Amino acid sequence: MAYDPETGIATVRPAVQGGLELAPFLERHGRAFPGGHCASVGLGGYLLQGGQGWNGRARGWACQSVAGLDVVTADGTLVHADAGENPDLLWAARGAGPGFPGIITRFYLRTYEAPRVMWHDTWAFRLGDTVELLTWLHDVLPGLDRRVEPVVAATRLPDVPLYEGASRPDGTVLLLHTTVMADSAGQARALLAPLQDGPLRGRALGHVQGPTSVIEENQAQTAQNPEGYRYAVDCTWTDAPGRVLAPMLHALWSELDTEHSFSIWYGWAPRHDLPDMAFSVEANVYVATYAIYTDPADDARYADWVHRRTAALAVHGAGVYLGDTDFTRRQDRFLTGDAYRRLTAIRAERDPSGRFASYLTADPERLNVHG
Repeated sequence: MAYDPETGIATVRPAVQGGLELAPFLERHGRAFPGGHCASVGLGGYLLQGGQGWNGRARGWACQSVAGLDVVTADGTLVHADAGENPDLLWAARGAGPGFPGIITRFYLRTYEAPRVMWHDTWAFRLGDTVELLTWLHDVLPGLDRRVEPVVAATRLPDVPLYEGASRPDGTVLLLHTTVMADSAGQARALLAPLQDGPLRGRALGHVQGPTSVIEENQAQTAQNPEGYRYAVDCTWTDAPGRVLAPMLHALWSELDTEHSFSIWYGWAPRHDLPDMAFSVEANVYVATYAIYTDPADDARYADWVHRRTAALAVHGAGVYLGDTDFTRRQDRFLTGDAYRRLTAIRAERDPSGRFASYLTADPERLNVHG
């Protein structure tokens, strides 16, 4: 890793871990980058797939902040790519994922002034409040300042915020966990104000609010996403209204059956106009489900469950995010039709003999086919 204070550009190798290494390195320089929610994720795959990270509603996808890259092409040549030199490779690197036709040896990242304050606001609710909670959030989400990032997590972890005297219900509990980057504690509280008087305030199991940091938030993510476990994962983007989506999520969330398994509703609206890059599919809400377990004998059962449930949601969906998909089990589009055709042409020109491995898929003919 290196940082140039004159340009604000950080350069990193692909194996650098966003939370464990890049975030503290930049913090020492008073800078920040929209790194991933899980601290140990390497930047190579994270950035190639788009990069859904902290402060995403305000900063956009992490790949939007990739200013350049060094690439070994299929013929063994090391080239640099940026807006003026080999721009096709920069375009493809921002969203192509494992279909990128080259080996990236270094990323050049545009960094930002570190926020003075990071604040969190966390409410705990019963699973039975799913429909009312999500219907309200769908209404309030488009009016929230972009620095406010609300996520509903359906979790079975025992450690959730509870009011004194309250008991944690058995099974799945809902956490409305919101983070905000601000200039002061007062500004953070003001930005969070629209979420303080929701229809379920009197029915909350618990509520905590206060300062936090990317490092602390990454630690919480590690507790929910433990290493050394087995994962079955699927996702969908959707513009479905809350009254349609919420009952389906209530059914899915009621079936979570291991301590670490969880599912999220991630509010993304109102969407940005995306720059010209490969990454091109998103919607107002992102839904992802993670079955997390220990026994290899359960692989087929959990994979069948997560992909079947997500397929039902995807009927109302717009496509998937590459970072949470398994095309060997369920396929959907991850790029718009125009972007996919452009990427196909770039790959054919840059790697005509198909030297690089590509997307793992059950049916290559249906790659990027929606529905």
